[in-house]
Amino acid sequence: MQSVDLTGHFLIAMPAMTDPHFAKSLTYICEHNEQGALGVVVNRPIDMTLYALLRQIEIKKPAAACKVVPVHYGGPVQIDRGFVLHSPAGSWNSTLVVNENIGLTTSKDILEAVACGEGPQSMLVTLGYAGWAPGQLEHELAANAWLTVGADTRILFETPAAQRYNEGLKLLGIDLAMLSDAAGHA
Repeated sequence: MQSVDLTGHFLIAMPAMTDPHFAKSLTYICEHNEQGALGVVVNRPIDMTLYALLRQIEIKKPAAACKVVPVHYGGPVQIDRGFVLHSPAGSWNSTLVVNENIGLTTSKDILEAVACGEGPQSMLVTLGYAGWAPGQLEHELAANAWLTVGADTRILFETPAAQRYNEGLKLLGIDLAMLSDAAGHA
């Protein structure tokens, strides 16, 4: 039985994490319940801009500003599908409302709005997401694979991707140099 709801939290990969999908990753949890968990890795930009993605899905004439917006690797599940983490949550065709300020949208209407310069105030676009089966994330937490902390939207939407992992650690008052690869239990 689940004892904690990590919706709206960051998962910070411990230094010993060797899974290439999650090593040194900062993941934002969008939903966590008895059916499992869903999140997006927020610190792994890929070699693609939002402009290129919009052209690929045949959205005509994306705004020039989209040329400098990176697309991120969101996780190993459905890597051919786009996910837009955004604030405010708004009212798009297919949005998982994370909280009163943040939504995760998978419908094309949000991308069409962004292409016209009318999208959400803040956003992070990913290809793919991270998913955990029921009890899987809890098992990984018990094995000391992750640290958790309540998310800060400034880290999501204002901090450069290369700094997000360390900024997540700072929320816990931790310096990466102080973390050990070894885990233990008292």
